[in-house]
Amino acid sequence: MLNLILIVVLICLVTIGLVFVIDRFLPQKVKPVLIILFGILSIYLGYKIYHSINAPIEFNKVRNERFTKVINKLKDIRDSQEAYKTVNGKYANDFESLIKFVDTGNYTITTQRDSSFMRYDRVYQIEMQQDTIIIDTLGTVKVKDSLFGADDRYKTMMNVPYAQNNEKFEMKADIIDKSGYKAPVFEAKVKKNVVLYDQPQDLVEKENSYQSVEEVNGSEIKVGSLTDVSTNGNWPPIYDRKKIN
Repeated sequence: MLNLILIVVLICLVTIGLVFVIDRFLPQKVKPVLIILFGILSIYLGYKIYHSINAPIEFNKVRNERFTKVINKLKDIRDSQEAYKTVNGKYANDFESLIKFVDTGNYTITTQRDSSFMRYDRVYQIEMQQDTIIIDTLGTVKVKDSLFGADDRYKTMMNVPYAQNNEKFEMKADIIDKSGYKAPVFEAKVKKNVVLYDQPQDLVEKENSYQSVEEVNGSEIKVGSLTDVSTNGNWPPIYDRKKIN
């Protein structure tokens, strides 16, 4: 915005200056040449104004489209990791293991019901009712069918959309200590620069500096954490309302 203001002020000053010089000091035969030069300068400065206004608009359009695709991939990774943890008690440390699990893994479907029985209490020397919970196994369901149905996009969930050099998401799993509790964690991420590789550098740098609840914070798009027990992403809620393509 500051650049736009400076350009407008410059145009006004140049216009006033040229009109004054042409009208007062220059001979008649020179005026057509200067008018042509002035026209070319006006076109150039007009383009600069248009670019200053339009570039951020186009950047936001490209960013939102690309970030939506990237975040949808990270959601698939998160869903697959949560399923992996449900079955294995920890997260997968690499995509090969995660994809193989989705392809061949099964959920065990269970149901539980309250029950009770009588047990002889040696202290009171009487029969006393004992409450318990009975867990019944109903069967299994394929992880792939549960998460993706007939879609096989999980096989390429490691690939970063729009990446120029076929970059992959960085993913790592770990076990951390939280108040004496050993908690499994994972994180998957990609740098914004990878996704916005062909965009204006000044706008990318501004994007990397965001720290706001309405923006994807920091220089990376990520889900999960290696320091906190969380599977949240660092994107704002608007991306959770967008349709997965």
